[in-house]
Amino acid sequence: MMKKKIYKIVISLILFIIAIVGKFNNDLVNNLIFIVSYLIVGIEILKKSIRNIIRGKVFDENFLMTIATLGAFAIKEYPEAVAVMLFYQIGELFQSYAVGKSRKSISSLMDIRPDFANVLKDDELEKVDLDEVKVGDIVIVKPGEKVPVDGIVVEGNSMIDTMALTGEAVPRKIEEKDEILSGCINKNSILKIKVTKESDESTVSKILDLVENASNKKSKSENFITKFAQYYTPIVVIIAVILAILPPVILKDFGVFSEWLYRALSFLVVSCPCALVISIPLSFFGGIGAASKIGVLIKGSNYLEAIASTETVVFDKTGTLTEGVFEVQKVNNTNEISEQELIKIAAEAENYSNHPIAQSIKKAYDKKIDEKKISKTEEISGLGILAKIEDKQVLIGNEKLMKKYNIEYIKCEEIGTVLYIAINNKFVGSILIADKIKKDSYKAIKLLKENNIKKVIMLTGDRNNVAEDVAKKLEIDEVYSELLPDGKVKKLDDIINTKSKKGKIVFVGDGINDSPVLALSDIGIAMGGLGSDAAIEASDIVIMTDEPSKIGYTMELSKKTMRIVKQNIIFAIFIKVFVLILSAFGISTMWEAVFADVGVSIIAIVNALRVLKISYQSS
Repeated sequence: MMKKKIYKIVISLILFIIAIVGKFNNDLVNNLIFIVSYLIVGIEILKKSIRNIIRGKVFDENFLMTIATLGAFAIKEYPEAVAVMLFYQIGELFQSYAVGKSRKSISSLMDIRPDFANVLKDDELEKVDLDEVKVGDIVIVKPGEKVPVDGIVVEGNSMIDTMALTGEAVPRKIEEKDEILSGCINKNSILKIKVTKESDESTVSKILDLVENASNKKSKSENFITKFAQYYTPIVVIIAVILAILPPVILKDFGVFSEWLYRALSFLVVSCPCALVISIPLSFFGGIGAASKIGVLIKGSNYLEAIASTETVVFDKTGTLTEGVFEVQKVNNTNEISEQELIKIAAEAENYSNHPIAQSIKKAYDKKIDEKKISKTEEISGLGILAKIEDKQVLIGNEKLMKKYNIEYIKCEEIGTVLYIAINNKFVGSILIADKIKKDSYKAIKLLKENNIKKVIMLTGDRNNVAEDVAKKLEIDEVYSELLPDGKVKKLDDIINTKSKKGKIVFVGDGINDSPVLALSDIGIAMGGLGSDAAIEASDIVIMTDEPSKIGYTMELSKKTMRIVKQNIIFAIFIKVFVLILSAFGISTMWEAVFADVGVSIIAIVNALRVLKISYQSS
């Protein structure tokens, strides 16, 4: 399509130059060459204009170009008529190139889903369409192949390339029992993977869906430009008609009808809002593309615009600022039970939970759990778990859980996450589990303060001493701990009520309990790598690398994008208004009008493309 357009422009330009430079004795031949040159580049615009008029969509750029150029032919200004259409098409070519360049920045995402999966059936490999792969199937991924669906490695170890998902260039090691995401590339060894999610629920499908739908959510700037063009275009057409008809009648001494018609046509060419209509969405599209390069998925240009006005950033703790990789540090058993038995009963109670704390307990036990013994498990939101194991009722959770069931317990004073365990309503011990602060979190808070964020706050369900310890180390301004999911919502609501009129509140989280606060905040940011599906669904921005420092980079990108958008709006409007006035007074010609339309559009598009040059190194 691009090549075809280039060929048409080149042929038309050659004919245009021949008609201007060549001195033909016959004016008819000269004019005929101009007309042929015009039709080569203009026929499609003429067709679109007619189609749109039939559909009731009259006042668009196609209509303006058609009426301006046909009017120029009517007053025998053949070179100007061809020049307007020719340079308009050159501007369109620049637009196509710019959009193509922007799309390339996220096109790698469109190529991360393979066409099929190699499924192991009866010890034989079978090529299966992705839609037919079921949970529990065993998939074989050879070196160099993309991982087709999300799963767990059951055999083999290898290095995987996660560049398309996270923007991280350094390959990661994967081994047995590790979770692996679709879209990764297996580098050097065969992997046997047990499928945990069907194709349409896999990570790669969700990423593609986010990217494909990102352009549907317009920013305020884009909505302004759309509304501006709807009212602006018919107004300038009416002014052009008045300019062509009234002055020759009222001001007879100031020019004949053909002169005023020429001015009106120049006025129409200048008035085309292409520079704004093209460059503003392109700037945002480029910003979304630049963000995807560093592993940040922005679900719409409205969120890219909004994050530039962030006033307060609110963080969850576990899995967001901390690694979410817990390890059992200490087991405090009573005389009622042995240390090993306490770990065993805790692992059985947490067997069906995917929470990092539960995973750490099962890892500490490191033996196969007999699921037949577990007849019931019930999650008590924000408190813990109630499980029925054989003839025992097991409670495992925080202090509030013990208080809820009126169980006397021995408090653990050490810093960390403490799980208290009771069997048949009798306290039998506690397990101390510690989490690590992400190295990147220090950088994240520093970047936010460099971006003039007024306040950084942490909300967590964890114990007060653990939360205060993390907040102190990271230099977080405020911390609220021991919050249940509804407590987080209430606290965030209070924070929202304190913000300024134009300020935005950002919430960053990763767990299923964070979904309500992610949805409530002005901008919800989810950690995509370790984050739950519910959190990713509820969020507006997803950080695929699990690096909170990317929030600061995204804010910088947003501010740079907004600067470019404002530059284009001010530049385009100033030049157009200036040349419109000159055209109305007959000072400028059709050539200046072409520059004010096409020239300004090209400059604005090139300026918008600068967004794609912005890049940041992963920590």
